[in-house]
Amino acid sequence: MCTAVTYKTKDFYFGRTLDNDFSYGEQVVITPRRYCFLFREMGKLETHFAMIGMAHVEGDYPLYYDAVNEKGLGMAGLNFVGNAQYNESRADRENVATFEFIPWILGQCATVSEAEELLKKINLINTPFHEKLPPAQLHWIIADSGKAITVEATGDGMKVYDNLVGVMTNNPPFDEQMFHLNNYMNLSSREPENHFSAKLPLYRYSRGMGALGLPGDLSSQSRFVRAAFVRMNAVSGESESESVSQFFHILGSVDQQRGCCEVEGGSYEMTIYTSCCNADKGVYYYTTYDNHQITAVDMYREDLDSSDPICCSLIQEEQIRYQN
Repeated sequence: MCTAVTYKTKDFYFGRTLDNDFSYGEQVVITPRRYCFLFREMGKLETHFAMIGMAHVEGDYPLYYDAVNEKGLGMAGLNFVGNAQYNESRADRENVATFEFIPWILGQCATVSEAEELLKKINLINTPFHEKLPPAQLHWIIADSGKAITVEATGDGMKVYDNLVGVMTNNPPFDEQMFHLNNYMNLSSREPENHFSAKLPLYRYSRGMGALGLPGDLSSQSRFVRAAFVRMNAVSGESESESVSQFFHILGSVDQQRGCCEVEGGSYEMTIYTSCCNADKGVYYYTTYDNHQITAVDMYREDLDSSDPICCSLIQEEQIRYQN
């Protein structure tokens, strides 16, 4: 399970949590403009926009979980188990495997509007990367500084939703997630007033009571509501440090602690990493479960006209700074 959010101050920020009970050994990967993407049915993409994000590298191929390209467009794939459904190839469509979807969009599109035009021609196919890596059941958020959309491929075909909250989690489908927010329209960042009965002397006994009823469990529906409330009400300064700090606090509201979500005996889902990318500046920030110090990778410090991906292994051990 995972949560993705967008955030705008002076710059545009895009990131997510990856919640799982195991890791594939993901790395921060910069794919330069001349790396040749080989698509199973769409030929070669020999030149494209550079991108940075989190990926599992299989051979020399980056299987991106989330990424942002040099034009400021971000995209992430999150689990959508039980609802995702992909197709066989069609001669009249651009047939793209799910593991190719992020580079196919980010390699060619500078904006959400351009991505929406490309989506009209795409057929997401059920081709695996190889026999040990079958197609993951996913849906996707695509966002720039002005707009976000959610893309879902189901038995009813491909659905593209305007994402007005800039948040995505997992199940149920996105339109149901948005409808469910109606149940929480009474929540507020302000202090509540007594609407229960004028005959009762009800009073506020604590700060934060305007958010009474905000769900606190780890289900994807509850994380969607909680992340949407926090993100829509978040306030920060416009400096880089203030913006990045606030972004990690937003995603911290849905952090999963080891031991609270048992997948099977002795195995627990936890927040393996949290990311925040300044999409305007190409700086990818991350923390891991055991390292809360924010680490940054700047794609513009690398040669973006080269052909070889640049991989940065995650710093996993806690970095503690002694003050005395």
